[in-house]
Amino acid sequence: MTDQLQNYGPVLVIAPHPDDEVLGVGGTMARLSDAGAEVHVAIVTSGRAPRFPAEQVAQVRAEAAAAHRVLGVTATHYLDCPAAELGEYAHSELNRVISDVVLQVDARTVFAPHPGDIHLDHQLSFLSALVAARPHQPAYPTRIFAYETLSETNWNAPYLTPGFLPNLFIDISETLQRKLDAFACFESQQKAPPHERSVATLTALATLRGATVHRPAAEGFVTIRIVE
Repeated sequence: MTDQLQNYGPVLVIAPHPDDEVLGVGGTMARLSDAGAEVHVAIVTSGRAPRFPAEQVAQVRAEAAAAHRVLGVTATHYLDCPAAELGEYAHSELNRVISDVVLQVDARTVFAPHPGDIHLDHQLSFLSALVAARPHQPAYPTRIFAYETLSETNWNAPYLTPGFLPNLFIDISETLQRKLDAFACFESQQKAPPHERSVATLTALATLRGATVHRPAAEGFVTIRIVE
């Protein structure tokens, strides 16, 4: 039986930082890849000295490469904007680099971070993703979804910032273990439970989202726009 997710491709997952894409979309990325869809990841920011030593940046990139191999990612695109400094970065430039990668991969589906995330890099990446996906262009993404990132989405201010209320659930029962294996590649980001950035917490969230739609495991998304 053909997986309908193959029609989503080419897919672009916009990750403000390495590992956001695995936390929010890892199981779905694996399922998309298995279905034959091209899956691209755009890592928006890179660490810069002195805040982020060169050795740390290199380690995280190596971890991302290993994680993406586990998930079957077609290509990883580093946009090299300054990590934890997007608030001071020219927003027109952020719009440009994200628009360029959307055009480069001819993205039909975009997964972006949720605008209610507590990290400003996530909020600004979401806004620039919407700029890049505006439908007045000759070609544009026809599906846009926002994903949740543990340690960012769950720490927003209730009632004051947009809440994450998923209305799309993708069954990852068959790919959950690959998501967990991919996150395990990020050894530098691992935390002990009950910290959100732990394999145990990722498993718990997948179980919760799955139970919402009577599946063993799922990832939840907020639908921003679908054009058919």
